[in-house]
Amino acid sequence: MSYHFSKIVHTDFETAIATVTAALQAEGFGVLTDIDIKATLHKKLGVDFRPYRILGACHASSAYQALQAEERIGLMLPCNVIVRETETGAVEVSAVDPVASMLAIQNESLGEVATMVQAKLQKVVEGL
Repeated sequence: MSYHFSKIVHTDFETAIATVTAALQAEGFGVLTDIDIKATLHKKLGVDFRPYRILGACHASSAYQALQAEERIGLMLPCNVIVRETETGAVEVSAVDPVASMLAIQNESLGEVATMVQAKLQKVVEGL
């Protein structure tokens, strides 16, 4: 089982960020964090890296259900979505597969929530 869903999008990097953010919102997700890996690596290490952003997406009602089922599940939240420029210059969008993430936890209630979030994230990625 793969731990992500990915798709190459035929647009520039910044447009991809905006498109992904809008698609997440359309599926009920908010973006809680936006980590610019390229800027962080340049600032902290003085190295150049291709564009790479981590969007911390949260589907609030699903997060609430998961937290009720498993108090420490916050260690695995939010759902990360990355937008990155590949070595060939293409722009790829990848989302974590929450079902794969939850396999480590023996709790059937989490599986139900993860399956619902999985379907929403797959819809976002496939719809790009």
